[in-house]
Amino acid sequence: MNIWLIFILAIIVIHFLLDTSISLLNLRALSPTLPEEFSGTFDEEKYRQSQNYTKVRTKFSLVENSIMTLITVLFLLGGGFNYIDRLVRGFAFDSIGTGILYTAVIMALSFLISLPFNIYSTFKIEDQFGFNRTTPKIFITDILKALLLSILIGVPVLAAILWFFENAGTYGWLYCWIGVVLFGFILQFLAPVLIMPLFNKFTPLEDGSLKDKILAYASQEKLRISGIFTMDGSKRSSKLNAFFTGFGRFRKIVFFDTLMEKIEDDEIVSVLAHEMGHFKKKHIWKMMAASILQTGLMFYLLSLFLNNEGLFAAFKMEHISIYASLFFFAFIYSPLSTLLSILFNHLSRKHEFEADRYAADTTQAPETMIQSLKKLSLANLANLTPHPAMVIYSYSHPPVLERIASLRKVKS
Repeated sequence: MNIWLIFILAIIVIHFLLDTSISLLNLRALSPTLPEEFSGTFDEEKYRQSQNYTKVRTKFSLVENSIMTLITVLFLLGGGFNYIDRLVRGFAFDSIGTGILYTAVIMALSFLISLPFNIYSTFKIEDQFGFNRTTPKIFITDILKALLLSILIGVPVLAAILWFFENAGTYGWLYCWIGVVLFGFILQFLAPVLIMPLFNKFTPLEDGSLKDKILAYASQEKLRISGIFTMDGSKRSSKLNAFFTGFGRFRKIVFFDTLMEKIEDDEIVSVLAHEMGHFKKKHIWKMMAASILQTGLMFYLLSLFLNNEGLFAAFKMEHISIYASLFFFAFIYSPLSTLLSILFNHLSRKHEFEADRYAADTTQAPETMIQSLKKLSLANLANLTPHPAMVIYSYSHPPVLERIASLRKVKS
């Protein structure tokens, strides 16, 4: 049997077993006893609901992961990649056009397979727990808008990557890396202006005490902002959130309208202070630099596996191509991607603690930050007792009890 096929199947199976094992550990870590810290926030019914939400989401994820893994293995062993390659080659496009069509067909198949899971998750599970506010019309229009963006943004980027690898020789990976990084920077400026408004409506925050407090805090921290906005997150979900977007003088503060409904003005300022902490501590730039390095590593490793005959034989391919190499490399890169994700999550959790500390120090109100975290946890039915393995594996934010304990130290 082809050694590459054995290696790829081993990666798929090990990844599946790892996901499943950690998910089951996380289910077992659910405690029937409400943590004392939240005794004044969660009542027994709400706590039971939060645990049920974790259970339902986890079990659904296990079923989805099992089915998707089985389909992937059967598609691989059945020569599905080669069948699609033969199909798209029949249109007699050039190599780049064929590569774009090949990618489009595989992405379309992946979307269609995952669509029933997305529908069930949105309209069954999220609705069951009172989160879903997405209508079928919004669900469909979101898909169409995402498709349009994929065509306008994804197709040119893919075409450029294929062209560089086909024509730039040994340093094709380097040109791809530089091009993707530069394009990413452009998107950072275009997204708040052109892309995000396609999906949500942004309304300037009305004059009043909240706006005055936010502007006073921004002035205190010497942060220039172009505006303070609320976003109609409520048209899709009742969950709470807030974020910064843009750079320099184009920087904006955005609050979900659901956040404005559920927490007090001072608590909103503490949430803002946390987000500002990420800017002041240069977390955004640090994570961006790490992501750029990861992208460069990925393109370099990809260049080593292009047109690998043994790899193409594992996928039962009749023809060797740059575009198919991109998909096959994704299987090879998966273990390293998982390890890097764990590393990035560790760094992100460290940044969250630092941003919490910044918020507590600059507002001089750690208790207000604690109260905002509690209300956010309640509104989002957060899992208060995740298993440590799940935290290490997939949490970009520390568990809320750890964040509160850290803020208690600041307070004391």
